[in-house]
Amino acid sequence: MPSTPSTRQTLVTLQFLGMGLIWGSSFLFMKVALDGVSFGQVAWSRLVLGGLTLGLIVMVNRPRINNGPVLPKEGVVWLHFVVIAISGCVIPHLLFAWAEQYVSSSLASIYNAVTPIMTALMATLAFRVETLVRAQVAGIVLGIGGVVVIIAPWQYSSLNGDLWGQLACLGAAVCYGFTFSYTRRFLSGRPIAGSTFAFLNIGIAGAIMLVLTPVLAWSPVQLTTPIVLSLLALGALGTGVAYIWNIHVLRAWGPTNASTVTYVTPVVGVLLGVLVLSETFSWHEPTGAVLVLIGILLTQKRVPLPAFGARSRRARASA
Repeated sequence: MPSTPSTRQTLVTLQFLGMGLIWGSSFLFMKVALDGVSFGQVAWSRLVLGGLTLGLIVMVNRPRINNGPVLPKEGVVWLHFVVIAISGCVIPHLLFAWAEQYVSSSLASIYNAVTPIMTALMATLAFRVETLVRAQVAGIVLGIGGVVVIIAPWQYSSLNGDLWGQLACLGAAVCYGFTFSYTRRFLSGRPIAGSTFAFLNIGIAGAIMLVLTPVLAWSPVQLTTPIVLSLLALGALGTGVAYIWNIHVLRAWGPTNASTVTYVTPVVGVLLGVLVLSETFSWHEPTGAVLVLIGILLTQKRVPLPAFGARSRRARASA
């Protein structure tokens, strides 16, 4: 039966919700997996399994753009993919997995939501592919203030594991911001099919993890059914299939609407952390999260900043 516009829209909506659910659940999966494997093995598993999943999808579909090659031939393109594989996969996945040894899965999901703010900073200051308006600057400042509230530096008299864990989560968000901006600067305009793009990104990261196996993954494990299922979900779904869904949503809705998954993932992550793992919050963590969310809305131009200066000038002119 041929698909209709409403059917395609329903499918895209389901894929969007699936992305939010899987990516939001990934912080719970990491916490569960850490009961039997090391943080390095968590990151290793999700990237290797994700790369294999995407590789199978590309091998079966052999996607092309304008009858071009399935894989790019220019060496510089492969070099760019190595950069984003390291900055957008290897380092942040290791940081988040390491951090969840010390912080709750709920808190890690909240820090992941800082990514749009870090992306705006990197795109403007490092790569100069965007120019910020006044509302976006206010959003960045508010978001950074929210991060400070979440960290609550007044609680720490020394650098302990909890604080280092939070800083590691923040470092992962910075890596994501760098990667998105780098991708826009050097790769977005190239004719590479979406599933191929995802495969090269995750596949190269998985290959790097294989090389690092003696360092990161060569240690005893204690596998149980929940741990195995968590690792499979992290790899095949969260680092595999969900990337394909993200491309479909991006093409159907555009980058701005597709980016609203940022609002879904921390909600899912927090709910699962509270309901499944009985995690709790102090007052400053949800307060800071609200400030970060408002900052994201301003940064993505979803809410206007009142033009007080313009209003006052109009008032003086009318007087």
